[in-house]
Amino acid sequence: MTRLLKFAAGVMILGAALPLAAQPGVTEAEIFGARSDVIDISLSPSGEKIVLVSAGPEHTEIVNVIDFTKGAEIKPVLTNSEKIVDIDWCQWASDVRLVCQFSGMGGGDGGLLVPFDRLIALNCDGTNVKMISQRDSLRALGFNQFGGDVLALDVAGEDGMILMTRNFVPETTIGTRLGNVRSGLGVELVDTANARRRLREQPDDATMRYIADEQGQVRIRMQAQRDSNGLLTGNFRYFFRRPGSSSWSPLESLLIDGQSTERMTPLAVDSARNVVIGFVSKGGYDAIAEVTLDGTGTGKVLMARGDVDVDRLIRIGRKNRVVGASYATEKRQIVYFDQALAKLAADLGKVLPDQPLVNIVGASADEQKLLLIASSDTQPGMVYLFDRQARALEPLLPLRQRLEGMAMGQMRPVTYPARDGTVIPAYLTLPSGSDGKDLPAIVLPHGGPAARDEWGFDWLVQYFTAKGYAVLQPNYRGSAGYGDAWYGRNGFKAWDVAIGDINDAGRWLVSEGIAVPEKLAIAGWSYGGYAALQSQVLDPTLFKAVVAIAPVTDLGFLADDARGYTNVRIVREYVGEGPHIAAGSPRRHAEKFSAPVALFHGTRDLNVEVRHAQEMEKALSQAGKSVIYREYPDQQHALDDSKVRAEMLADIGTFLDKALAGN
Repeated sequence: MTRLLKFAAGVMILGAALPLAAQPGVTEAEIFGARSDVIDISLSPSGEKIVLVSAGPEHTEIVNVIDFTKGAEIKPVLTNSEKIVDIDWCQWASDVRLVCQFSGMGGGDGGLLVPFDRLIALNCDGTNVKMISQRDSLRALGFNQFGGDVLALDVAGEDGMILMTRNFVPETTIGTRLGNVRSGLGVELVDTANARRRLREQPDDATMRYIADEQGQVRIRMQAQRDSNGLLTGNFRYFFRRPGSSSWSPLESLLIDGQSTERMTPLAVDSARNVVIGFVSKGGYDAIAEVTLDGTGTGKVLMARGDVDVDRLIRIGRKNRVVGASYATEKRQIVYFDQALAKLAADLGKVLPDQPLVNIVGASADEQKLLLIASSDTQPGMVYLFDRQARALEPLLPLRQRLEGMAMGQMRPVTYPARDGTVIPAYLTLPSGSDGKDLPAIVLPHGGPAARDEWGFDWLVQYFTAKGYAVLQPNYRGSAGYGDAWYGRNGFKAWDVAIGDINDAGRWLVSEGIAVPEKLAIAGWSYGGYAALQSQVLDPTLFKAVVAIAPVTDLGFLADDARGYTNVRIVREYVGEGPHIAAGSPRRHAEKFSAPVALFHGTRDLNVEVRHAQEMEKALSQAGKSVIYREYPDQQHALDDSKVRAEMLADIGTFLDKALAGN
């Protein structure tokens, strides 16, 4: 395989002449706090153009089009500077027409937060901008939160059209015969050039999702079950269509590998083989299976493991062709069903040995040109263009130009024993060049709790290691990815198990001589922030400083925060009822804290309402404890703002320096 640098000079214009690390006056907090230069990237059908959504200053996003036929010319075609709105992605509807999604968070100021999104289309030179989400009528009897999902970029026999969902909102008919009386989620064919639309699927109030096959034919729909009050129960029914049929049949009573299977979560339809592909449970772990759509309900498992969940389906190209599946043990692994791609992956592994995490993120219509992102624990990632016919691999641009040339800490999979002898998997990252002994250290539990940490680049971890800290990320019991038994009753109902494992991570760092006990801290985001705070309730003397970003602080609040939303029943069942609500709420045990606490939260956080941090700060202050609190107006859960993140990292660095000084 030949490695070329044909486009490197042209595309690197996106970056600075020097890495920011080499520029005077730029702080580590600014370097690591800057958002990724590549938020989203997509290859045109011809393979001759790329659309790139990149982060601009502070909260802004810029949509750039790179044209390889014009010397890799880079043209900004769209910019967003609205603080409560993001540009999430852009895709190619054709070789000259783009579809982009905006999302944001409305409401607030004491009322309910309301997430929303909209789709627009524009030419790749920035002209002819059209809203293709249906605009709300003045007669509408409600607000249309969501602007629709793209089900297919290519629809057989419908040139220039995309297939997308639409939420139909009834309109008042007083004084007119033209008001819409339909309600629910339907499907339309939409011309991105003029926003004209044609109904493809009648709207249905119970339907929450549709899945189209690679020909653009709707083959699966998901209906949500609701209780007598109209609240979601968390249960769903799936229906399918046979080829060429317009009628729906239930996707139930499945027989997979000869065994009765209660449910399947559909992800994709392969029309050529007339199968639906999705998640099933096998031996207490998530697996990938396929079921024929002929009414027999028979199928087979495509991939399963007995140690971790198979948790991702790998799809490529404009038609979202299914080509493999993925799982994470110590490192993420991809198994390709497509033999040509399997061989390509093996070849790329030889060419890019220092960037073993290789993902195909785009493809031309004929799949002869592929867009790749390759990364590792110490390398944030590089975008490559691979020409399969020429066997040429060309580097295009780094995901984080600011970090180019900086030494990073290597992430190493480790295990440690919990108090009951259970072996807990984790990742240890040491400062670059460190011998791993007698260091200040941070235990960094992940959020979720239905999530897990994986081997790979993490900007927050690398900021801490750049500051000289060893960082341990435990995949405590309650984490996702390790099967049903490991997940247990979840990290809230079984908070004592999860927090016990997290505290044991700190004790292990000390027992191994990695951490100086007087310089041991804990930090976390979301559930990780909750865990950081709750660790003080279990053992107030273990950690000498606590950092909590967007943390849950009261399980009663968490259950109550869902009031006014249709998923309130699901949330309350997830959190549960009983003594664990009071016992597992750090806000209610502020008097037990001995370590200083730093809290950070955005005011438009839908995941965890800002009152969690506000009330935690109040409780700690009233208890006479040391606490600082930083609140960020109009910021959501992820604090997706380079200036805000830089300020937060700087404050965390100063806080830890002060809290651990002299210890």
